Amino acid sequence: MAKARSAPDVWMIGSIGLILTIGIIMVYSASAVLAFHEFGDKFYYVKRQLLFALLGVGAMLFTMNVDYSIWKRWAGIGLLVCFGLLVIVLIPGVGVVRGGARSWLGISSFGIQPSEFMKLAMVMFLARWLSDNQQQVTHFTRGLLPPLGFMGTAFGLIMLQPDLGTGAVMVGASLLIIYTAGARLAHLGSLAMVGVAGLVVLIAIAPYRLQRITAFLDPWQDPLGAGYQAIQSLYAVGPGGLIGLGLGMSRQKYNYLPEPQTDFIFSILAEELGFIGGTLLIGLFLVLVWRGIKTAIAAPDTFGSLLAAGIIGIVGVQVLINIGVVIGMMPVTGITLPLVSYGGSSLTLLLTALGILLNISRYSR
Repeated sequence: MAKARSAPDVWMIGSIGLILTIGIIMVYSASAVLAFHEFGDKFYYVKRQLLFALLGVGAMLFTMNVDYSIWKRWAGIGLLVCFGLLVIVLIPGVGVVRGGARSWLGISSFGIQPSEFMKLAMVMFLARWLSDNQQQVTHFTRGLLPPLGFMGTAFGLIMLQPDLGTGAVMVGASLLIIYTAGARLAHLGSLAMVGVAGLVVLIAIAPYRLQRITAFLDPWQDPLGAGYQAIQSLYAVGPGGLIGLGLGMSRQKYNYLPEPQTDFIFSILAEELGFIGGTLLIGLFLVLVWRGIKTAIAAPDTFGSLLAAGIIGIVGVQVLINIGVVIGMMPVTGITLPLVSYGGSSLTLLLTALGILLNISRYSR
C-alpha cells in the first residue's frame, strides 16, 4: 500500500468541525425551552450532545489513525453482531419503544440503536464482498444476489421495528456501493422497480404510512393530525426569510414543532438564521460529500474506494432525506440531520465512520 500522507483531508476535517459546531449551537437553541420545561435545566440536551460529541471526536481521531484495511477483516463478524442486535431489539421487554418504534436497547435515558450500527456494518461488509468478488458483480445470481440478500434481510429486520427512514438510508448507501463496484444499470433498474412495488406494499399494510403520504401531498387535509409536523416545519422555515429571526429567536420551538432538536432541527436553523444560514450549512455538507467522493475515487484499492463511497453515501442520503422532509419535498420519515441533530450513539458512530473515511484519504493516490 502507498505510504500514508502526512495529514488527512483538511477540507473534510474543516467541514466536519464546522458542521459539528453549528450542530451543538443549534441543539442548545432548539432544545433550551423544551429542556427547561421537562427537566428544569435548559442545558440538559446540549450538555449530553457535547459529551457524545467529545466521545465521537475521540473515536474519530482513533479511526483516523488506524489503517482502514483492518476493517476488512472484521466486516463479517461486525455484520453478524449487528444482525443479532436487530433480532434482540425486537424481543418485547428487551427492546425499548421510542417514537412508536421498538428500535432501542438500553437502560433509562441511555440507549443505542442497533439499526444505526447496521448502516456502518453493512457498508463495510458490502465493500469487502464486492472488492473480493468484483469480477462477478455484473452477474446477477453470483455477484449481485448474495449482497442484496444480506441487505434485504437487514432491511426486513429494521422494518419490523418499524423504522423506514433508517432502512432507507442503509439501502441507499448500499446501492451506491453496488453501483460503484460496477453493477449493471439494467439490474439496478429492475431492482428499483421491485423496490417501488415493495414500498407500495409497505405503505398499504401500515395505515400510518399511508397517512404520511397523504399528509405529504396535502398536509392541510389533517392539520392537527398527520399533517401537523409538516405544517409546523413550514411555519418555521417560511418566516426565516433571508437572514432569519436571529439566533435563539425561534417561535416554533415553543411546543409547536415536535422534537425541534432532532428530526426538525433544520427547521429551527432556517427560522433563526434564514436562507443564508441554511445555505451555508448545505454548502458545508456539499464540501464534505465532494471530498468524500474524491477520496473514494483516489483510494489505492477497491475495498477503500467502496468503503469511502458507502460512508459518504450514508451522510449524503441522510442529509437529502432530512432536508427534503423539512421543506415539504418528502413525507415525514423520522430521520435526523447528520452531525447536527441531537443524538448519542448516532452522533458517536457517525464520527467514528468519518474517521475511517479520513484515514482512507491519507492513502489517496
